[in-house]
Amino acid sequence: MLPFPQTALRGPLPFACLLLAGTSLNPLAVRAQAGPETIRLDEVVVSATGTPTPAREVASSVTVITADQIQREQRRTLPQALAAVPGLNIVQIGGPGGQTSVFMRGTNSNHVKVLIDGIDANDPSTPNRSFDFGSMLTNDIERIEVLRGPQSGLYGADALGGVISITTKRGEGPPKLTASAEAGSYGTFNQAFGLSGGDDRFNYAFSIAHLKSDSTPVTPPNLVPPGRRINPNSYDNWNYSARLGFKLTDTLSLNWVGRYSDGYLLSTGDSGFPSVPNAYRSSQSYKQAFTRGELVFDPFDGRFVNRFGIAYTNQDRSNRSPNAAGILGLPTDNLGERTKYDWRGDLKLMEGQMLVMGLQYENERLESRSLTASNGNTGAFVELQSNWSERFFTVANIRRDEDETFGGHTTYRLAPTFIVPGTETKLKASYGTGFKAPTLSQRFSDSRPAFNFYGNPNLKPEESRGYDIGFEQPLLDNKLQIGATWFHNDIDNLILTNAARTSYTNIGRAQTKGVESFVALELSPQFKIRADYTFTLAKDETANQELLRRPRHKASLTANWIPIENLNLSATLIYVGDRVDGNRDFSISRMRAPGAAIVNIAAEYKASEKLTVFGRVDNLFDKRYENPVGFLVPGLSAFGGLRVSL
Repeated sequence: MLPFPQTALRGPLPFACLLLAGTSLNPLAVRAQAGPETIRLDEVVVSATGTPTPAREVASSVTVITADQIQREQRRTLPQALAAVPGLNIVQIGGPGGQTSVFMRGTNSNHVKVLIDGIDANDPSTPNRSFDFGSMLTNDIERIEVLRGPQSGLYGADALGGVISITTKRGEGPPKLTASAEAGSYGTFNQAFGLSGGDDRFNYAFSIAHLKSDSTPVTPPNLVPPGRRINPNSYDNWNYSARLGFKLTDTLSLNWVGRYSDGYLLSTGDSGFPSVPNAYRSSQSYKQAFTRGELVFDPFDGRFVNRFGIAYTNQDRSNRSPNAAGILGLPTDNLGERTKYDWRGDLKLMEGQMLVMGLQYENERLESRSLTASNGNTGAFVELQSNWSERFFTVANIRRDEDETFGGHTTYRLAPTFIVPGTETKLKASYGTGFKAPTLSQRFSDSRPAFNFYGNPNLKPEESRGYDIGFEQPLLDNKLQIGATWFHNDIDNLILTNAARTSYTNIGRAQTKGVESFVALELSPQFKIRADYTFTLAKDETANQELLRRPRHKASLTANWIPIENLNLSATLIYVGDRVDGNRDFSISRMRAPGAAIVNIAAEYKASEKLTVFGRVDNLFDKRYENPVGFLVPGLSAFGGLRVSL
């Protein structure tokens, strides 16, 4: 279930908040949990400003998804967890493990910057430097913040559409061991294990998760020639993660996070002219490693916190296609690496005035069989967070990036918030700019010479300007909340595949605009319901036509009910409207794809303090739906399992 307009943290502030902010918990209250009841204190958002900030003071549009929500709805993968978020369109090619793109507020899928515990996870080896959301499992996630709107003033390149910041679980308290197992439709068998604990001086959290799905049907039967077998997808994924924290002295701390994913997917590709699904499956494997170490120096009791970090990512992808006899050919390998050094300082100038400063250098590298290329970027930013009164707050930032190839770019963001006395109406607005340099693959890679497709070294950086303005209104003693936000983005030099589909090109101008709205109702502490609706219009202004895979209408309805003690029921309806897409092999480059509504339900029962029984049904009404066109969304499916905590 999606959070209500201001979703709180549970328990102590997540470790990533301390990594980002370096502040103590004292200035900010957080929620406490007592069984099914939530005690409402002050809510906190981190991604909008980079430091823990009460949600009522935040002007940016942020959706928060907590570990409790992920567990309650039994969302095993990151695309499942993000599916109902307003302003996002999730496109997954072929069920679990399939390549997954996220379009935020109508911008391109590579305009979303993804951070995992502060590590930039966007993949330098992909053609557009986007993150493949389909590869990440959710068992160790504590919190996801979806920050919408241009954010380059704080986060640099890749953040034209927004930022998705993922925080993993931090160990605390006595040693705790958790284990779960789940089985169900499509040959699914999932397991997860975790060990965590910690005190004031040392904390630790280790996690292993395995997701396996043997036979997910994803190829529409009408596309397969008569007599040719239809092969399902098979997916196997292992995720390993760890995080450690050491308080060396009262002023010096050392933190480390690391994660490794190993995935293998068998799926059906296409061949021939006109193209048809193959009789044999292709194989795709990937190995992803993310790590970051950080030294935190706090000599003035939280008044000036310094943070020195180094992060490294390695993402290795390999694809093999079968010949007519079903024998897999030589692999096509792509390796993407990123090394990043950074310093950040949080300086409390006076009461209500915080100055955040940072320096960064990163180098990304792409290696394939025919190409090795790299590029570096140096960035510096400063942000002022101001509480002018109990009802008026502003955040302003400015950043300068020096790209080794494309030179300097200055970006900024201004975001004021005002709480109206009497009605407690929250009025919010923001204006920001962004930029994104062409990727190494877009510039140099002859990724598909057999299909006459080549890189374009003459591409220009994409640049954007965007604003939003909205309100949030609590009613009935905060039991009813409503809100709406209008957004508008102008993008220059948007990079898309050219009309002949032989290379990339900068189109003159693109525009995305629309509105996000919600209604949240708490009928009782045991029953809550929320509805979201997003209207998006995304157009290539030069060609005067809609951009692909951006539905105009998206709606979701989520509900959570606790009918008896220890039993939790949830339901989610997600509607995605019709949109423009190409067919499976893009021999038809523009067509109208129909929309659909999908219903998922879940239940969990806490049989004892140590044992929980859970189950879920996805796509309850077995809606046959293609997203993208040519790839079926999994139909009616059921899953169940056990979770043990010791």
